[in-house]
Amino acid sequence: MAKTAVYNQTGEKVSETDLNPAVFGLAKIDVNLVHFALRAQRNNARSAIAHTKNRGEVSGSGKKPWKQKGTGRARAGSVRSPLWRGGGITFGPTKGRSFSIKLNQSIFRKALFTILSDKVKDNKLAVVDSIAANKTKDLSRKLSAIADKAGLGKKYILILGAHNRELERAGKNLPNAKILAANQLNIFDLLKYDPIILKDALTVIEKTYAQ
Repeated sequence: MAKTAVYNQTGEKVSETDLNPAVFGLAKIDVNLVHFALRAQRNNARSAIAHTKNRGEVSGSGKKPWKQKGTGRARAGSVRSPLWRGGGITFGPTKGRSFSIKLNQSIFRKALFTILSDKVKDNKLAVVDSIAANKTKDLSRKLSAIADKAGLGKKYILILGAHNRELERAGKNLPNAKILAANQLNIFDLLKYDPIILKDALTVIEKTYAQ
C-alpha cells in the first residue's frame, strides 16, 4: 500500500497516510478510457441550441396557393414548402438533438481511479489533515502554501469529505481553485486541477467509488 505525505493548512508536512491501491495505485494508465469518459461527460452536459423550423412550424396558410392545373405555373401545395422563400427548412438542426453518450458506472470509476493514480505517480496530489477559512483571501493563501510545498501546479481542487458552507463560500471566487465534495468527483475537474484532498475525504472516496 502506497504512502503519501499529509500536510497541515500552513503547508508543513506533519505525517504520512496509506492510500488504497485500488483507487490510487493502478499500474496501467488507460489513456483511451479516460478520453472516452471525458468525452461522455462533456457531451452529456451539452444541450442543442440551434433549431430550424420545418414546414409544419413556420407561419403561413395551409391553403393551396392556386389550382393544380390551368395556370401555366408549376404546381404548388403550400406556401410553407421548403422550395418557397420563407418556407420550412429541410434536414436542418433541431433542439431535439441529443449529444449524450452512455457511460457505464464501471468505466467511469476506472477512469476516475486512473486519473487519481496518475496524479499520485506524478506527485500532483496532496493530502491535508484539516483546513479552515471563512474568507477568500485566507483560503487562497493556505491553498497556495500547500500547493507550493507539495509541488502542485497553479490550479488545484480542494476535495472535502462533506459539504462545508464556509469553505465553499470562501472558495467561490477563487480563479485558480475549486471546492468539491468527495462524492461528486468528475473526470473534467480532476484533469484540469491538481487535487488537494482532506484526509477524511479519502474514506468517502473509497466508500463512494471503490465498490
